[in-house]
Amino acid sequence: MSDPNPATSQGPPAEPQLPGSYTPPPPPPAPDAPAPRPLYLRIPAIVLFVVGVLIAVGGALKFIPGGVGTGLAVAFWGALLFGLSFVRLPKPAPDAPPPMSAMEKLAGIFYEPSRVFQNLKAHPSWLAPFLVISILSIAYAAAFTQRLTPERIVSYTADKMAETPFIPPEAVEKAREEGLDQAKNPVQRVGTALKTFVGIFAFMAFVAALYLVGVLVFGGRINYWQAFAALMYASLPIVVVQKVISLILLYIKSPDDIHPIMGQETLVQDNLGILFTPAEHPVLFVAASTIGLLSLYGLWLKATGLRFSGQKVSKAAAWGTAITFWSLGLLFLLIITALFPSFIS
Repeated sequence: MSDPNPATSQGPPAEPQLPGSYTPPPPPPAPDAPAPRPLYLRIPAIVLFVVGVLIAVGGALKFIPGGVGTGLAVAFWGALLFGLSFVRLPKPAPDAPPPMSAMEKLAGIFYEPSRVFQNLKAHPSWLAPFLVISILSIAYAAAFTQRLTPERIVSYTADKMAETPFIPPEAVEKAREEGLDQAKNPVQRVGTALKTFVGIFAFMAFVAALYLVGVLVFGGRINYWQAFAALMYASLPIVVVQKVISLILLYIKSPDDIHPIMGQETLVQDNLGILFTPAEHPVLFVAASTIGLLSLYGLWLKATGLRFSGQKVSKAAAWGTAITFWSLGLLFLLIITALFPSFIS
């Protein structure tokens, strides 16, 4: 027998929708939280800035030899680091790999660079390669000065300055005196080491910004810290090979056979520069010196780093960026060589 009152058994009837009534849409999904900033950089940045100011004041009061230049450099480093603390880090993907240890990355960049760069995509660390590059550069510079003696290096540099037409003689003599004081004074040598740290960091930060712009121009997408970390790790193998081999050659070769200016960077001759004599063809020598095993290896590492460290960087964008700025760097070196050819003769 059927239910005589179906409305009672099925509940009250739904209210009819009145014409013209409005049903509000569901609320939009909550926006994703923005990527964090590297706020941990601010305390070291403040410390560097304060220490730099104190060193500069000590230099102005004649308490710290060469302290003005060193202090200003360290203070600039702190200010730069503080400014970079406002640049957001990349937001790692949900399936991002866990961070590799510093030792894993330092070793892996030599035999599995792609894996290291892929890890830097989510975890763009840079301190370890920065310290290795800076310490090796400082160690080689100190050994080079000790091996060739400050007198020879400074005298050679001053003599080449004297051959430049638009440098007055009094400026040459002042540079000679200050150069000897800086090379012999232990306090100023420490200041030179500190300025090496600052110079390497500032240069890498500037080039990383250029790489960021280059990738964007070529249609890719990369975070600044990804470009910075990729550049640091891409530079590491080249610096390690150059400095270690150069340190060995420094004590094998006679000091008289080492160029006091060109040898300050590296003694490794793995490029086409051996085909030209610097005194006769300085521009061709510099151009040919940029084509070698290490330089091409470094170019490949930079392109690989940009490709695997960015969020969306094609092979064409990575290589286009690396080659573009390599070419601009070569052009800059050729211009400097054309203006001051005597320094490499």
